Amino acid sequence: MQYSFLASYLLIIFALWYSRREQFGLEKTILTNSILAMVQLGVLGYALVYLFKMEHPALLFFVLTGMVTFGAYTAKKRSPLGEESFKIAFFTLGASSGIVFLSMMAFGVIHMVPHEMIPIGGMIIGNALNVYTQSTERFRAEVKNTIETIEGMVALGTPLKEALSFASKASVKASMIPTINMLQTVGIIHIPGITTGMLLAGADPLMAISYQLAVMYMMVAVALLSAVFSTFFSYRVIIGAAFNGQNN
Repeated sequence: MQYSFLASYLLIIFALWYSRREQFGLEKTILTNSILAMVQLGVLGYALVYLFKMEHPALLFFVLTGMVTFGAYTAKKRSPLGEESFKIAFFTLGASSGIVFLSMMAFGVIHMVPHEMIPIGGMIIGNALNVYTQSTERFRAEVKNTIETIEGMVALGTPLKEALSFASKASVKASMIPTINMLQTVGIIHIPGITTGMLLAGADPLMAISYQLAVMYMMVAVALLSAVFSTFFSYRVIIGAAFNGQNN
């Protein structure tokens, strides 16, 4: 095992020192999460040795379902939506990731082999999770700030979904900004992770680029679907909380 990466932890020590000096109050968070990341990636490294040996398709989909479940649990903590938090997150992550993943398998971009399904599935689900939390938080804020307008529209006979359409559209657009920025800057400002990894492994640059493009386009699709599904599955919970908060 290579331990030279530990030298990079000097950057974390610098961040801890600077946070303490400027009194940002981030020392505990940085220290805890940096150690947690090391432990999690270490466990992942050993786990992948065994996961990549799996051959039965059912086991591979079981692993992906486990990723979605853990992602939903994480989303429940990041963006709580009451008792429906886990269910909403699970349906959103599962539906958005599943559509993109199965579509790419049908087109032959992803093959039913562990070293493709697990890493790419992780990227897709992880991106869906990030967009989900951004979208629900923005949707909640939009509804809260415009609750009087929404109430007025509903009182005049406008269907609830239509009254919420401007808030849901705003949340989808906002949550798509990081993904769109990625498309605009890729290849100019930064070289994405898959391309870097394949180049370091000695792969042909054009092959690395083509694979990276496929993954990035998957990220765009799953980001849009996750944002749309998050508003679709959560609007009743969010509007109910907004109405109750206003009445209180």
